[in-house]
Amino acid sequence: MKIIDAHVHVFQNLQGFRGEGELYPIGNGKGRWANGDIIEMIPEGLGDKGFTYETCHRVLKENGVEKAVLLQGSFYGFANEYVAEAVRAYPEMFVGAGTFDPMARYADMIYDRLTRELGFRIMKFETSSGGGFMSYHHPFDLAEVFIPIAEKCEKNSQVLVLDIGSPGMNSFQPEAVRKIALKCPGLKIVVCHLLAPTLADKDTECFKESMEKLALPNVYFDLAAIPFNVQPETYPFPTGCEFIKSAKDIVGVDKLMWGTDIPSVLIQNSYKKLTEYLSEGNIFTKEELEKVYYKNALEVYLFQ
Repeated sequence: MKIIDAHVHVFQNLQGFRGEGELYPIGNGKGRWANGDIIEMIPEGLGDKGFTYETCHRVLKENGVEKAVLLQGSFYGFANEYVAEAVRAYPEMFVGAGTFDPMARYADMIYDRLTRELGFRIMKFETSSGGGFMSYHHPFDLAEVFIPIAEKCEKNSQVLVLDIGSPGMNSFQPEAVRKIALKCPGLKIVVCHLLAPTLADKDTECFKESMEKLALPNVYFDLAAIPFNVQPETYPFPTGCEFIKSAKDIVGVDKLMWGTDIPSVLIQNSYKKLTEYLSEGNIFTKEELEKVYYKNALEVYLFQ
């Protein structure tokens, strides 16, 4: 079966920034935030201070992946130039997303350069309170900030990708994403991590109600990091599979795209497990799995 990983990260050096301040690479795949916290980011053997696109390409090939979407966020650090370089190096495998802080003074200028000079056909924004814009900015209305950007993306035939964090976070604003989607009906919007539900959301109505708000023709979801978000549950992640089954029932199989969120998720689980849990979950037929693993991403993202 053909596979596209719809959520991957590459970076030369760890250079993240979030509520804990800037991230400094200290070697062995670890980084230290400015507040002193140390975090393991890269699995052993895949990089000392970075997860290069050459290493990523090798890992994906070894696991039978044909194509991948290179997304960005402040967890690892913005790397627009490097992602563009990765796409130039392996155009048959990679499509890349640009990113920037919409609060930046020259945000419009940055958007224009990423679009026209670096050629990004995807714009991705990590807004989450956990590790995105709302971890180091005051809470803001996603619709107010991103409708102007969404209108530009629609005009330029780009895909807009949003990580709005998990239920309970200030950044978790599915109603704002709905407003953006309705304002820009010609724009494809991808919401990361299937709204990032955790075990705490298992017995609540929040996930179902949020998915119902986003059951729109132009809204899609990637399934990256679902196993990570339902920790300490282990393979084959039954609660994660229940969330996916619920999403399938609400928005339909055509709106779901498999992905991993490598590299950090490989610290907890092998790539093989992150791939196979979906087919072992008895959620999809063989034909539906072909859509979730491959065909849906091929329709949404603008691969060469």
